[in-house]
Amino acid sequence: MTDHRPDHRPDTDGLEDHDLGLSHDLPRILGRRRILGLAGGVGVAAALVACGTDDGVDLTAAGQRPEPPAGVGGGPGGPGGGSGGAASDVEVAEGEIPEETAGPYPGDGSNGANVLTESGVVRSDLTTSFGSASGTAEGVPVTIRLRVQDLSGEDVAPLAGAAVYLWHCDRDGEYSMYSESIAEENYLRGVQETDAAGRVEFTSIFPACYDGRWPHMHFEVYSSLASATTYSNKMRTSQLALPEDVCREVYATEGYEQSVTNLERVTLDSDNVFSDGHSLQLARATGSVEEGYVVSLNVPV
Repeated sequence: MTDHRPDHRPDTDGLEDHDLGLSHDLPRILGRRRILGLAGGVGVAAALVACGTDDGVDLTAAGQRPEPPAGVGGGPGGPGGGSGGAASDVEVAEGEIPEETAGPYPGDGSNGANVLTESGVVRSDLTTSFGSASGTAEGVPVTIRLRVQDLSGEDVAPLAGAAVYLWHCDRDGEYSMYSESIAEENYLRGVQETDAAGRVEFTSIFPACYDGRWPHMHFEVYSSLASATTYSNKMRTSQLALPEDVCREVYATEGYEQSVTNLERVTLDSDNVFSDGHSLQLARATGSVEEGYVVSLNVPV
């Protein structure tokens, strides 16, 4: 098993661009995180709430008061469930998705290879390699649904026409393009453009838990497909944390045996990325091993 614990991003000059060129310079990086609690009759300007819908990630409309989270103010179920009931003033969290390290295996030009310049990288199905590579990643199926939100204005708004580059390790905890056994593969990496609602969707396999890290996926947000050519144009780099109960279900299946051991050695609070807070990065997951899972996360930038 490759040791993935070091996280670094050396500077790289002389990077190749797409034929479309770079649309504009890297936007300013927003602050690390802001948490705003509002209760007892105080109005809520905007709330980012992950809801339990089957067709993707739902957020409250810009400028509207949020539905109460599940289990609060009359909403059904408990924490993490769907929203419902009459709108009321509740304690909510808002803020941009935290900036995180891309790790040592990004494939975005910051540490060696740059998959973003390769023809075929814009795709929704990440399970197979593209171009001259032909490998397929084995594992429990997972659909990843992200919704990118723009926090730069007075109201929260969908960020349409942006690009999301998503990548993660395979069932053995290895990364294509870097790990020796799959250095010639480029699966489990791809780019999608956000639709009018700010949504992107990828199909992939559930990643392993490798030694020293909580199960996760990496992603970068770019202002457009044309700018998604090199890490230096990214708006945000972050990571998605996978829920523990789902991880345990998946890791009980064939092929994930080492992940069972590795998961016992780490927690979200001890992980070197998520230990400073993971409330905006912990994804919601639904489904089963037999039918596959859907993993959803709001990505406000």
